Amino acid sequence: MGSTMFASPHRTHFFTPLSQASPPSSTYRPAVILPGLGNNSGDYQKLIQTLNDKYGVPTVVAKVSRIDWLRNAAGLVDPNYWRGTLRPRPVLDWYLKRVHDAVQEAKELTEGETLSLIGHSAGGWLARVYMEEFGTSHISLLLTLGTPHLPPPKGSPGVIDQTRGLLNYVENNCSKAVYTPQLKYVCVAGRSTTTCRYIEGARFFGQSNPEIESAVPINGSQPFPEAAIMNASSTSAPVTATFRTRFVGQGYKQVCGQADVWGDGVVPEVSAHLEGALNISLDGVYHSPVGSDDELRPWYGSPSVLEKWVEHLLN
Repeated sequence: MGSTMFASPHRTHFFTPLSQASPPSSTYRPAVILPGLGNNSGDYQKLIQTLNDKYGVPTVVAKVSRIDWLRNAAGLVDPNYWRGTLRPRPVLDWYLKRVHDAVQEAKELTEGETLSLIGHSAGGWLARVYMEEFGTSHISLLLTLGTPHLPPPKGSPGVIDQTRGLLNYVENNCSKAVYTPQLKYVCVAGRSTTTCRYIEGARFFGQSNPEIESAVPINGSQPFPEAAIMNASSTSAPVTATFRTRFVGQGYKQVCGQADVWGDGVVPEVSAHLEGALNISLDGVYHSPVGSDDELRPWYGSPSVLEKWVEHLLN
């Protein structure tokens, strides 16, 4: 996928894929993968194997099956679900326990060191809930992959909060992202491609805007030069609105309130970034391991994409 440029308020430099560097000679701190909505633990086995074998990162995944997600239906009997003010507990007790069990397993590999959390999709904001409740003394990195961090804007016509208030809870009750040497926040967003065209959502009616950029600003006062946005959007080609882009756009609209934005086919780029984090955008990345293809349809965990963010697990 070539070199990718970091746009930093302090300097500009190029990222060299780790495959061109020497393989790691030591074992790094363990990582825990938090599966996304609808995914099961098995979806991440290839990613786990690559992290273990190629990069020396011992990796544990929270034990989740697809049928487990039906447990969330318990929220239907909660009046807060219908009011759009749902809270993580008790509806997500089962998931947080699986995460805690996986963290305990990873702790046995740390020998007193800290560990990394890798949250895919909803697993990213659920990681923030876990950190709020269980603390962060044993965590030195939260890295999210295609996570919808932000609740949809209130009052947007035709938009229904798919989380029924859960993301509002996270935004209002979980600690804000602050990128520090002790606890790093890294958010990776994708901009999907197919037959050399980038998947930008489109409105069902009217013209779309092909020049949408991330709404997370580069903060010139950020004390760490590393906290920058990596974005290759300048070469993106405009997309003629098709039924597919309009369909994808309606999905984006439910997440961020706008249809004609870039995204990974499920989560818009603007929602996958978080103020205060190191925000990264990667072209040609799809949302899920399900239905992905490492060559033609790579997802965040495909080898060619992994090498663009794995360095954060190795620092």
